[in-house]
Amino acid sequence: MASNLKSAKKLMVFLGKSMIAFLETMIFIIIPRPRKNVAGEIVLITGSGSGLGRFLALKFAHLGSVLVLWDINEEGNEDTCRMVREAGAPRVYAYTCDCSQKENVYRVAEQVKKEVGDVSILINNAGIVTGKSFLDCPDELLEKAFDVNFKAHLWTYKSFLPAMIANEHGHLVCISSLAGLTGINKLADYCASKFAAFGFAESVFIETMAQKLKGIKTTIVCPFLMKTGMFEGCSTV
Repeated sequence: MASNLKSAKKLMVFLGKSMIAFLETMIFIIIPRPRKNVAGEIVLITGSGSGLGRFLALKFAHLGSVLVLWDINEEGNEDTCRMVREAGAPRVYAYTCDCSQKENVYRVAEQVKKEVGDVSILINNAGIVTGKSFLDCPDELLEKAFDVNFKAHLWTYKSFLPAMIANEHGHLVCISSLAGLTGINKLADYCASKFAAFGFAESVFIETMAQKLKGIKTTIVCPFLMKTGMFEGCSTV
């Protein structure tokens, strides 16, 4: 009985959030939201070496943003850097960073502050997925999923949020997932880490509101399955 009530509660929360998102979408279709001017903003994107991260980098380049690109894949990140320059970004900086390693994140963050300046838009996009059944997934891969998909958000927020607060200007973007809203077969570790990322970003948003911090915006994005190479073999049916 208790488990049924718990499941029903989770379902209602999920349906409630989905309904709110749907209503927001309908409102903004009728009354378009003013587009934010990001020209000259320093935008840091983790996981920029391929997939969604590269796509976002190119979009921000077209909008005139200064790009800071982080990825563990140096070759892929340099390719993105070249594409972004060709797309017309005013300045581009590429850094090799292992977002699963706290000290690496802190070290590269300090380098960015010295060489580029205060990051004003932080996009936590880096992510990994195992695609294995929970009991078939080695412990080190389970830990790695949380290190990259969730814990990296903690270290980047610690690194860049203080300057945003001091400047009263900043935007925190969490790339969660549909898998951060509901469980999916063979994605237990991925779902759990994306749930955590969603909950963390939402909690920090509430904290900034409660503390009446000015100029700090938060966006949480929950994409569907995308053809980025991460979900090779996954299907929606």
